[in-house]
Amino acid sequence: MKITGAVLREMRAQRPYAQSRPLDVTTVELDEPGPHEVLIRMTAAGLCHSDLSVVDGNRPRPLPMLLGHEGAGVVEQVGADVTEFTPGDHVVTVFLPRCGQCANCATDGKLPCTPGTASNNAGVLPFDGDVRRLSESGETTHPRAGQPGEAINHHLGVSVFATHAVVNVASIVKVGSDVPAQIAAPLGCAVLTGGGAVLNAGKPSPGDDIMVVGLGGVGMAALLTALSVGTGEVIGVDANPEKLERARKLGASQVYTPAEVAEAGVKAPVVIEAAGHPKAFETAYSATAVGGTTVTVGLPAPDALSQIHPLTLTAEARTVVGSYLGSAVPSRDIPKYEQMWRDGKLPVEELVSGIVRLDDINAAMDTLADGQAVRQVILFD
Repeated sequence: MKITGAVLREMRAQRPYAQSRPLDVTTVELDEPGPHEVLIRMTAAGLCHSDLSVVDGNRPRPLPMLLGHEGAGVVEQVGADVTEFTPGDHVVTVFLPRCGQCANCATDGKLPCTPGTASNNAGVLPFDGDVRRLSESGETTHPRAGQPGEAINHHLGVSVFATHAVVNVASIVKVGSDVPAQIAAPLGCAVLTGGGAVLNAGKPSPGDDIMVVGLGGVGMAALLTALSVGTGEVIGVDANPEKLERARKLGASQVYTPAEVAEAGVKAPVVIEAAGHPKAFETAYSATAVGGTTVTVGLPAPDALSQIHPLTLTAEARTVVGSYLGSAVPSRDIPKYEQMWRDGKLPVEELVSGIVRLDDINAAMDTLADGQAVRQVILFD
């Protein structure tokens, strides 16, 4: 079938992306789902730094690639062997599927699935070999487009910057039809990652203050989760004054720029670094209290380096935890966050800083790169 999607043709294109247009919004061919796959009509997709990191070349992927990993939609067709889902089900996409059989999957979310990671790196759908369901239609005029029928790679097994997607059943989790699309989509990445950094990796005890460094989509989700558990005060740190004001309005008891938090000497027993920048990690580590835990969930550039004083690890009995995807088990954690939203404890809608159209995705990437967005969401008709 013919669908409309945003295909990345070139990494490291010049800014502004609104002019260089590395993402080609065009018609592509989408095959029918295989035995363990489903066809989804996309209803919403969030723009994440993991998408931007492919566009700007910090996370190289095979091209061409139809981007997007944080999505929500409705199942329209299921493969011959699919029993868990039926047409009409509302689902959230998951960008790191779990096979449930490898050694990493036995770590209760601590480590990413080995075959799932391999398929993500290769740009194919997971667990069924070298499978790609996307191909060139021949209807684009982009100078870097391939010939009709040539394969287009999948982004993290889902490729949700499109009107439809075919995914493996391991890449989706069912949600209620009462969850609006712009709420459901962030559950699969921003909330799963930020919330998991707090609950699964930080594991705050009663009375623990929680600090979040970096208030983008993942960081703000961590802040909202920290507020929902209510163990102690919640502190927000970011260089953007508008994000600090947003955090204050959401309930943060204190907000600081990185320079201010260092000057004031403010520390917390649980500190979440969600900016994906080496300086943010240094800020988070320095602001961690004696005996405390620093959780780093951001993804910096591969060649980025941070400096810390290693003596403090021993002398102050510190812990540093790396948390990928919030150390999450999506099938377990997404329903938990969904219910927290339903109960009024986790206002996911506060993450959405803008609604954009698929046609405007290049300009939206500029907004994201400039640090002006928390979570922009594409809504599909």
